[in-house]
Amino acid sequence: METPATRQALAQALLNPRSVAIVGASDNPAKTTGRPQQFLAQAGYTGRAYFINPTRETVQGAKAWASLTALPEVPEHVYVMTGAEAAIDVVGECARLGVQAATILSAGFAEDGEEGRERERRLRAAAAEGRVRLVGPSSLGVVNPRSGVMLTGNAAFGEPDTPQGGIFVASQSGSVIGSLVSRARGRGIGFAGLVSTGGEADLSLGAICEATLDDPGITSYALFLESLRHAEDLASFAAGASRAGKPVAVYKLGRSQEAAALAVSHTGALAGEDSESEAFFAACGFSRISNFESLLEAPALLRRIPARPGRNAPRIGVVTTTGGGAAIMVDQLALRGLSVAGPSSELVARMRQAGADLHESLIADLGLAGARHDIVSAALQLMQDSGEFDAIVFVIGSSARLNPELAVHAIAEHGGHEVPVVAFAVPEAATAAAILNQAGVPAFRTPESCADVVAAAFNRRPASIDNHARFGAGASGTAVVLDELDSAAVLADQGVPLAPATVLALAELEAAESPLELPFDYPVVVKALSDQLPHKSDAGGVVLSVRDAEGVRTTARTIAADVAAHAPDITIDRVLVQPMVDTGIGEALVGYRLSPDVGPVVVLSTGGVLAEVFADSAVRLAPVSRETALEMVREVKGLTPLTGYRGAPAGDVEALAQTIVAVSRLAIDHVEVVEAEVNPVLVREAGKGVVAVDALVRRVPGGE
Repeated sequence: METPATRQALAQALLNPRSVAIVGASDNPAKTTGRPQQFLAQAGYTGRAYFINPTRETVQGAKAWASLTALPEVPEHVYVMTGAEAAIDVVGECARLGVQAATILSAGFAEDGEEGRERERRLRAAAAEGRVRLVGPSSLGVVNPRSGVMLTGNAAFGEPDTPQGGIFVASQSGSVIGSLVSRARGRGIGFAGLVSTGGEADLSLGAICEATLDDPGITSYALFLESLRHAEDLASFAAGASRAGKPVAVYKLGRSQEAAALAVSHTGALAGEDSESEAFFAACGFSRISNFESLLEAPALLRRIPARPGRNAPRIGVVTTTGGGAAIMVDQLALRGLSVAGPSSELVARMRQAGADLHESLIADLGLAGARHDIVSAALQLMQDSGEFDAIVFVIGSSARLNPELAVHAIAEHGGHEVPVVAFAVPEAATAAAILNQAGVPAFRTPESCADVVAAAFNRRPASIDNHARFGAGASGTAVVLDELDSAAVLADQGVPLAPATVLALAELEAAESPLELPFDYPVVVKALSDQLPHKSDAGGVVLSVRDAEGVRTTARTIAADVAAHAPDITIDRVLVQPMVDTGIGEALVGYRLSPDVGPVVVLSTGGVLAEVFADSAVRLAPVSRETALEMVREVKGLTPLTGYRGAPAGDVEALAQTIVAVSRLAIDHVEVVEAEVNPVLVREAGKGVVAVDALVRRVPGGE
């Protein structure tokens, strides 16, 4: 079991080892396997470094050792740069000797099919013989520029003086760590560590990050994810990062819905892999960014703007010395749902008195003549002190590159104000960026990245991941679909309001003497009842507005015939009858599924058979609170009429929120349920409640 002490020991071995060994070290400095030796020397690593190559006496002028066993001490961290089979042997040797950490460059494991997966099982078994923890396989290494640890073959680290700072980068892609370092050079952005997690056969990205949380030199995290494997470790890290006050920016691949995991209901398609990821990151308190450049630039602003509950409507002020550049910035902010707040007429008057030649506008345009230190400084001070803005974006013109002593230095002097200022320079201006970043003013290369990060910072909410119910299945076995009657019973147990219903057997309906008494009035809806038919409408299994007993008998026969024509292996011997229910103000879909990646999620969408087509949904980790449920209702554009749009009657949003909460609590009350849906949920006028007229549940038998 992991403890604070074991995590601290792991962080020490990974990032600050007193001794390291390179297994498979090459005498050829041009080879990937020859680079770590150069990088360690260049970075000034002061620990003891050993180079393992049994075929040579020296490696690049240093003594070569035949094996780890032959060393005069047990190294704390071993970098394995051999073939896959040899790597398994080396890990076994590490385990026997008591090595604490091993990073494995070697490929040829799980990515190579069943043979590779078997190799990976042997790798883990070898590590389990001792206490050694593994990074990788297929890891491009671990870097700590603060201590000179350069256990990497990534060529980007061949340049001297890797920039130091507070960002810890963890990436499932090896090339990204070198890419970010090269992009940061000369811009005043630096790193407290970088790790390529590779195949995560043992240590996951989340576990590695969690081990580093007590490092005072790490102030923020930047994560590059290809998938959400080991999400439970990420969740544990997220909770710790929130407690430590260390913000996390994340860039994840896989936004396309082609990657969505579809299930028997609409819910699977509406949630999908990326929507579930979005919900997971929000619960973690992470800021998800959509521009790769933003991953490098986000941490500085995230450290200035705390996470806030609920949806925020920040007041963003834009001040500039170039009108065209500011217009681009306004566009980019608007595309991300952020509104620019123009200075009030009183503030404009005060800025004019300070020498700024302004006109009342959405932006504070100082003009070319305003690119002076005194004018920029005075204008910024007045805007920051005004109480009219939550953040200010300064768009700098050509002076950023040619005369940074003008606007750039003035902006840098205001980096410590309670109201943060960020800067975007229209020309490429690395020197200006370095001045600004070092002064605490986040500086951006592109307007897209600037707007991306500002939006991500203000949308960040406090971490709630500690309240998440579970990861993975709640019960083992193959899940089965319940028919609508049994599905309704499960959901009614949760407090979901369902339309009344009765079941009629076709055999009894066909008997001439059989009376037909219903517990409700006509007209009614007649539905096929079968656990093999989750989508009844597709097979002709639903008929509306049946007006009398003879109509019920005729409709039941027609439904049985239509379903048989659609799916000959399904026999309909019962029908479900419900009263026709007034459609009310609107229709919603409330769904639930147990995601294989992030655990239980609840989904809200516009209702009906076209829910997937419009794909207008809100997704959260389950269970949710009433406040979160109301937030979900506001988020779904198709449910806007429920708010009494343009004078129309408002719907019972409170009752809909209570239904969302009830469905979401399947995560706690019915862990055997892997999927559920009520669609449509008919929303009546405010104060008159909601009613669900169709239900679907899929669960693992015997897991109740």
